[in-house]
Amino acid sequence: MRPNILWICTDQQRFDTLGCTGNRFVTTPNIDALARESAQFEHCYVQSPICMPSRASFLTGRYPRTTRLRQNGQTIPSDEKPISRLLADAGYHCGLVGKFHLAPADPAVNATIEARIDDGYSEFCWAGDPHDNWGNHSGYTAFLSGHGKQFETRPHPDCAFVEIGMPEALHEASWCANQAIEFIERRAGSGSPWMFSLNMFAPHHPFNPPEPYLQPYLDRIDEIPLPAALDDDLSGKPAYQAIDAEGAYGRTMPYWRGMSDTDHRIVRAAYWAMCDLVDVKVGTILDALTRSGQRDNTIVIFMSDHGEMLGDHGIYLKGPYFYDPAIRVPLIINWPGRIVPKRHAGLTELVDLAPTLLDASGIDPYPGMQGHSLWPELNGQSPPEGRESVYCEYYNAMPFHSDPTAQLTMLRTQSHKIVVDHANGNGELYDLDADPLETINLWRDSTALAVKAEMLTQLTHRMAFTVDPLPPRISEW
Repeated sequence: MRPNILWICTDQQRFDTLGCTGNRFVTTPNIDALARESAQFEHCYVQSPICMPSRASFLTGRYPRTTRLRQNGQTIPSDEKPISRLLADAGYHCGLVGKFHLAPADPAVNATIEARIDDGYSEFCWAGDPHDNWGNHSGYTAFLSGHGKQFETRPHPDCAFVEIGMPEALHEASWCANQAIEFIERRAGSGSPWMFSLNMFAPHHPFNPPEPYLQPYLDRIDEIPLPAALDDDLSGKPAYQAIDAEGAYGRTMPYWRGMSDTDHRIVRAAYWAMCDLVDVKVGTILDALTRSGQRDNTIVIFMSDHGEMLGDHGIYLKGPYFYDPAIRVPLIINWPGRIVPKRHAGLTELVDLAPTLLDASGIDPYPGMQGHSLWPELNGQSPPEGRESVYCEYYNAMPFHSDPTAQLTMLRTQSHKIVVDHANGNGELYDLDADPLETINLWRDSTALAVKAEMLTQLTHRMAFTVDPLPPRISEW
């Protein structure tokens, strides 16, 4: 019998936001407990630091330049086959709640909901984000309307960069969780396998947790560490970092410069409070899975689509940079009795998820996928080795910078990371053994020339192998 798949994907949740990943401030008992019984990947990396390219990549098992969805605001080509389509073709009943984001999330472009390709979802309870700019076409807005409410927040009295969000019962994360629970209960005893994609918007900005989740952090606000200071020397680094240090999203949002220490701490508190809310909702969903008798035959995935700078290196939110807070995310995969509980220290890419799910479900590989199945490592058939390197791309993925030629690529090995700004000749090189926080840029350091040459060579090889494997060869000539 093929397994069910419960795929929980948060938005903009960096790797160090859980108790199980070493954060001593957050309260995440449900995800921590899940991690103890799961394969937990400690060095998992996205293939783009931006929503749409990243989501298209892990849903198809293909790299952003290969899917051709390289930028926010594009539409994924109709011939792409997300994992939901492949599973549906194999007899799975597929459902989704929350964000999808494989087409522009802009009502001026798509008047009703996000445009869809043949994605395989039989149930599609969509909400691009919690705001009501889509009217009742958004499932979440329709939910609020049914309760005589509308989405609203209020400013935090002590920080202009944080809001007090919707009450927990009316929060988008709660709506997503409730939809997931209803789906799980309906599918019990159905006789056919299912996949459910749960895509909460939290902890994506704007930072607006319910007040009861924020208050415990405010009670100990002076204990919250400040983000890493702005790097003093930005010469030689891609210019986008200096731009965003003056204000996130190309100076369209007023972050870092002018923020007080209290501002920084309250923003961090609000972000962590949203992660705590996610944990509570994950707990309710896992309880429903157990109550329905489906826990033992369900693969559960917990992950995020990319990270959040959260003030580190003088930057908030996301953009054309590849520090670990922006591209390293949690990844937990669980299947009781089938997946060996273990911490995997090796390097992993999210592009590996789709081929892994096909393999675990006994479905033939799809020839267009470029990721590698993790299934032999997960079930103990082969030792967990990890990748030699992870690869990430940024192809003018956001419209907030004045340079439309923002083309950057990154390669990270166990010991080093290199970033190349292909349009401007700048870059970054870090010795991660000596400098794990990525503060000393060796790009122009003459003593690092040999390492730089080797990393550039490896980066070139990884770029070469993002060539599309489709269409397949059918003849010798």
